[in-house]
Amino acid sequence: MPNELPKAYDPAAIEQKWADFWVAEKLFDTPLNQPSDGRKPFVMLLPPPNVTGRLHMGHMLNQTEMDILARWHRMLGEESVWVPGTDHAGIATQMMVEKQLKAEGTNRKELGRDAFLDRVWQWKSQYGGAITTQMKRLGASVDWGREYFTMDENLSNAVTEAFVRLHEQGLIYRGSYIVNWDPIQQTAVSDLEVEHKETVGKIYHIRYPFADGSGSIVIATTRPETMLGDVAVVVNPEDERYKALLGKTIKLPLVGREIPLLADEWAKPEFGTGAVKVTPAHDPNDYEIGKRHQLAELTIMDETAHIDLPGSPYHGLDRYEARKKILEDLEAQGLLVEIKDHTLAIATSQRSGAVIEPRLSMQWFIKIQPLADKAIAAVEEGHIKFTPPMYAKTYFEWMRNIHDWCISRQLWWGHRIPAYHCPQCGTTCVARTRPERCGSCDHAELQQETDVLDTWFSSGLLPFTVFGWPEPTEDSAKFYPTDLLVTGFDILFFWVARMIMLGTHFMLDVPMPDGSKRELKDAVPFRDVYIHALVRDADRQKMSKTKGNVIDPIEIIERFGTDAVRFTLASQASPGTDIAFSEARTEGYRAFANKIWNAARFLFLQIDRARAAGYKMTMGAANPVGALPEITPIETRWIFACLNAVTVEVDKALKDYRFDEASNAVYQFFWGEFCDWYLELVKLRLDFPELKEGEQPIQNPETAISLAGLVGVFEASLRLLSPFMPFLTEELWHALYEGKPYAKSIALTRFPQPSDFPADDTAVSAISTLQELINTIRGLRKDLGVPEKEAAPILIHGDHRTLALADAHRDMLAKLARVSDVDFASETLTGTDARSGVGFDVRVVYERQIDVPAERERLTKEIAKLTKGLEAANRQLGNEGFMAKAPANVIEGLKKQQSETQLLYDKAKAALEALPA
Repeated sequence: MPNELPKAYDPAAIEQKWADFWVAEKLFDTPLNQPSDGRKPFVMLLPPPNVTGRLHMGHMLNQTEMDILARWHRMLGEESVWVPGTDHAGIATQMMVEKQLKAEGTNRKELGRDAFLDRVWQWKSQYGGAITTQMKRLGASVDWGREYFTMDENLSNAVTEAFVRLHEQGLIYRGSYIVNWDPIQQTAVSDLEVEHKETVGKIYHIRYPFADGSGSIVIATTRPETMLGDVAVVVNPEDERYKALLGKTIKLPLVGREIPLLADEWAKPEFGTGAVKVTPAHDPNDYEIGKRHQLAELTIMDETAHIDLPGSPYHGLDRYEARKKILEDLEAQGLLVEIKDHTLAIATSQRSGAVIEPRLSMQWFIKIQPLADKAIAAVEEGHIKFTPPMYAKTYFEWMRNIHDWCISRQLWWGHRIPAYHCPQCGTTCVARTRPERCGSCDHAELQQETDVLDTWFSSGLLPFTVFGWPEPTEDSAKFYPTDLLVTGFDILFFWVARMIMLGTHFMLDVPMPDGSKRELKDAVPFRDVYIHALVRDADRQKMSKTKGNVIDPIEIIERFGTDAVRFTLASQASPGTDIAFSEARTEGYRAFANKIWNAARFLFLQIDRARAAGYKMTMGAANPVGALPEITPIETRWIFACLNAVTVEVDKALKDYRFDEASNAVYQFFWGEFCDWYLELVKLRLDFPELKEGEQPIQNPETAISLAGLVGVFEASLRLLSPFMPFLTEELWHALYEGKPYAKSIALTRFPQPSDFPADDTAVSAISTLQELINTIRGLRKDLGVPEKEAAPILIHGDHRTLALADAHRDMLAKLARVSDVDFASETLTGTDARSGVGFDVRVVYERQIDVPAERERLTKEIAKLTKGLEAANRQLGNEGFMAKAPANVIEGLKKQQSETQLLYDKAKAALEALPA
C-alpha cells in the first residue's frame, strides 16, 4: 500500500530530507578512474563559483539548466558526470581577507606573505564553502566525489606543468610592457577585467615652447599629470601646419627637459590640436610610438598612482592632486591655453572600482596567436557549436583581434609562478621544482618569482586537469572532451575562449585511448557551448543592489520551494532571451506542484479502495506499456497516446536546449491532459464496491485496466517531470514504491520514451471531439445561467462520427458537462441557446425563468455602452493622422478591441431581439 500523504504539499518538509539523502547515498557519484562500462558518457563541468561567492539568480539559472540536463541524460541510461568545484578567485579572495585585516588594524605587508596566506586558507576553510553548501541544499545532481578546489595539490601541480611546458615551447615570455594597473590592489589586471564608464571630463590644451625660443606648439591631453614623463611630441607627417617644424626641440614645461618634435601617423590632425605628447611608460599607444622611435621610457608614478620623482615639487602627490597643482603652475606661467569639456571612457577595475592607470611593468605573457589559431579552427570546423549561434560571431571577433595575454598578477594569493631569479647574476629560470643552485653562476640562494598567475589561467585548464592531466588516466580517456558547457555571456572570453585555447593546445599532444594521434575535434574541451540568458526582475530591469531589485534565490526558495523556482526559470529559459523573474509565476508553479500532490493523493486512494475490494494488483515501475487489450477504455488509450507525443516534444526540446518548450510541454500535459481531463474521465471506470463478509470480489476487467492505466500513466508522468521538479517527484516515487527494488530513487529510473506508449490517432481524435463538445456545452450552460449543480438535456446535430461518439459516451457528457439526456436533431440548430463546433451543433434545452423587463433594461444599457466603445474605436481607426503615427502594436490592439466589442454588441443585440414581447 502506498504511503499516506499529508493533505497539503509542504516543500519545506521534504526538500532538505532528499537533498541530504542524495549526498549521503552518493547517488550521483561515478567511480574514479574505472574502465568504461560501455555506457555513453554525458559530461559537464560546472563553471566554478568563486570561494567568495553566495548563490545569486544567475547561479540558480545555470545550475537549474545543468541539473535538468544531467538528470535527463542519467535517466536515458548514460553515465552522467557533472563535475563541481570552486575557484580560488585571486583578487576577489585577497580583497576579502585584506578587509578583515584592515578592520583589525593591520595589513598583509605587516603580516608577511606566509602568515597572510595562512589567513587566506583559514578564511577559505570558514567561508569558502558557502555556495557549495547552498548547491547541496538545492539538490544539484553533481558528482560530489569529484569536487575540486583550484588550488588543490594535484591541480596546482598541473598548473605548474602547463606553465613550464608553455615556457619550454617558447610561448611564455617575460617582458616590460604597458598593463592595466589597479592602484588599489596594486596589480596588473587583464583587458577583460576592466570596465569602461563613459563620463564627461576635460581636455586640456597646453603650450609647449620650442627650446630655441622661436615659438611654441599646443598639445591636447586628458591627463596633464603624465606630462612629467613626456619624452617627445608627435604630429602627423601629412599635417601641413607642422611640416616645417619637424625636427625642432621642445622645452618640456615645468620640467625643463628637452624633447624632440617627431612625425608619426598615430597623431590625428582632426583630434585636438593635432599635436600629441608622448609618455611611453603611461599610455599603451605612446608605448608603441616610443618603440617605433626608440624613445626613453620614464616611469613617473609608483604602484599606488602617486608621483615618484624625488626632488620634484610634485613628488608624493596622488595623481589627481598632482594634476590640480600642475594645472595651477601651467596657468601661472601662461602655458594653459584652454580647458574644454570632453567625453571620456574612464577605465575602472571590476574588482576594486579603482580608475586604471596604464603603467609600464615587468610581467609574464603568453604568446597567444598560436593558441588562438587552433581555437578559431575548432569553431570554424564545427567541432564546437555555440547556442545561440550569434555568440560564435562574437567569439571570432574577439579571437581575431587578440593580444598576448598578461598572466602575471602582483598578488600573494594564487598559483605562484614557477620562475626563480638569481640575485647573483640576474638569471631567471623556469622549473617544475625549485632548483638547488643557479645553472649559470652556481649561486645557492635563488628567489622565487613573487607574482602569481591570473586566476583564469588555472581555470582555463580545468576541462582536462580535473580528469588527471598531465597523467594518463581512465577518467581522461572516458570523459574528455566533455559534452557541454553551460555558462553566461560575461565569461565568454575570460573562461570559455581560454579553455578552448588551452584545451586544443595541450590535449592535441595526448594520444587517443587506442593510442592513435588525437585530431583537433577530440582536443576541444567541450562539444557544445550553451550561453544562458540574464535573469532580470519582473519589469525586465537588470538586477542591482543600487536599484534594490536583487532577488535572493534562497529567500524565494524558502517561500515557494526549490521545485517551483526551478520550474519558473526553466519555463522562461529560451536561448537568447533574458528572463523576467516573476513571483506571480513562481506562485503559479507552486500551485502546479500542489496539483500534482493532490493527483497523487487521489491515485493512492484508488489503490487503497481497489485492495479493499479484493482487486489483485501487480505494480511495476518504468516498464514500456506494450499493446493494450481491445477492451481498454478510450481515455486510457488517449492518455497513453498523449504521453507518446509529449515525450517526443520534451526530448527534442532538451536536445535543442529549449528548456522553456520542454517544461511547458510537461506542464500542459500534467495539468491539462492528465489532471483536468484524464483524472475526471477515469473516475467513471473506478467502481470498487465494498465487500461484505464472506463475499467474493467481482473482478471487472475494464476497471482493472483503468486502474493499471492510471498507475502507469502517473508514474510515467512523475519520471517525465523528475528532471524539472526532482524533490516533489522523489517524495511521490518513494510513497508509491517504498520497499520495492526500484524505489531507491526516481533519478535512477528510465526516462519515458515515445516507444514506451502506444500511439492511437483514433483515440486522440475522438477525445478531442468530445472535449470540444463538452467545452461547448459548458459555455452554453454558463451563458444560459444553468445552475452549476443542475443537469440539463442537450440536443445535438452533426456528422455521423460525432453523433456516434456522443451516444457512446453519454456517461462522459453527464459527468463532465452535467448533461441529463442526449437527443439528436435532424437539422442545424440555431438561436441563443445553441452553439456550433467542428462537425456539430448543440443546444442546451433549458428554460430559464427571467424577469423580461429587467433583462431588457440590462441589455439595452449594455448595448448603449458597447455602441460608445465601437464609435470610439471606429473614430480612432478612421483618423488618418493617428494611423500614420501610431505604433503598429497600438493599432493592432485597437483593431482587436474593436473586433471583440463588435462580437459582444452582436451577441447582446441578438439576446435583446430574442426576448419575448
